[in-house]
Amino acid sequence: MVIPPPVRPPRITQYLKPYVLKMHFTNKYVTAQVIHSPTATVASAASSQEKALRPSLETTRDVAAAAKIGKILGERLLLKNIPAVAVHLKREQRYHGKVKAVIDSLTEAGVKLL
Repeated sequence: MVIPPPVRPPRITQYLKPYVLKMHFTNKYVTAQVIHSPTATVASAASSQEKALRPSLETTRDVAAAAKIGKILGERLLLKNIPAVAVHLKREQRYHGKVKAVIDSLTEAGVKLL
């Protein structure tokens, strides 16, 4: 069963950032995705769980893996003509370590931050 995205009134969507970067870190993997806010759909995503990426990664959970995920996500965003994203950090996430690696490699790939 497919759940349709929520329908938001235009007075709410005019204040939303169009594309938002969200990151998730576990003890094994690094995942980053960009969500299109008005439609609540995933525009692009990258994860260290992908089979194509595993041979190129030494480990799937360290800062180097996070930097690689950010670089790949940046390339995928530019292929889809998404030039800029806003960053959404959870309360416990600080701009340090893996979070910094993902964001810095995303900007090095050519994606601007809002």
